[in-house]
Amino acid sequence: MLRGETGGAAASAPQVVTGDGRLPAVNSGKVLTITVDRDGNDNTEMVPVQAQAGYGLQHNEAVFLQELPKYRIPGFEHGTYRAFEVAGDSMEPTLNHRDIVVASYVDNWRLLEPGDVYVVVTSESVMLKRIRERITAHDMTVMLYSDNHHRKPYPMDCVDITEIWRVRGYISTYLPSAPDITAERLWEVFETLGLDKGEIRRHLEENAPPDAPR
Repeated sequence: MLRGETGGAAASAPQVVTGDGRLPAVNSGKVLTITVDRDGNDNTEMVPVQAQAGYGLQHNEAVFLQELPKYRIPGFEHGTYRAFEVAGDSMEPTLNHRDIVVASYVDNWRLLEPGDVYVVVTSESVMLKRIRERITAHDMTVMLYSDNHHRKPYPMDCVDITEIWRVRGYISTYLPSAPDITAERLWEVFETLGLDKGEIRRHLEENAPPDAPR
């Protein structure tokens, strides 16, 4: 079964303050289409890597959504959620390639939680990025950040964004190795000596060779 939901104010709507002082929602103005089970509960569709190339253009098409795998994930039974398979290393070490993030639909971009991780959908791509500011207007530009320090942040015109999903949890088959005891012990020694970790890091960065990874 399918259901469509219209998100907030249309993209072309003027930013007029309402009578109670609240500003209208900021979003793409497009309809969110979801599938539901026999009891009318929202399904959690999973968008695997191989389907993400088509998701940007077909995310609101009934036939496309019906073909996506659907799951009932413990802890996410109530509400509108979608799962996305992680592609690439841009969010390492937080999230790894082939992890699966479970995300809730963001209807009003003004209500983004700065610093959280989001799935940002455009007509050309599905990106997993950290957003550090709220989107207060449809014609502004927002910076998208990676947790991988080798990937530089870059600007995205909000007019090109069709959907934003806030990551609420993830599923991973990656089990971290034991912590580096040597490095951990070294930081403990620094603290014992009263040395500031931030100052040590800045000193190392300032005196690192030009070709050292940052």
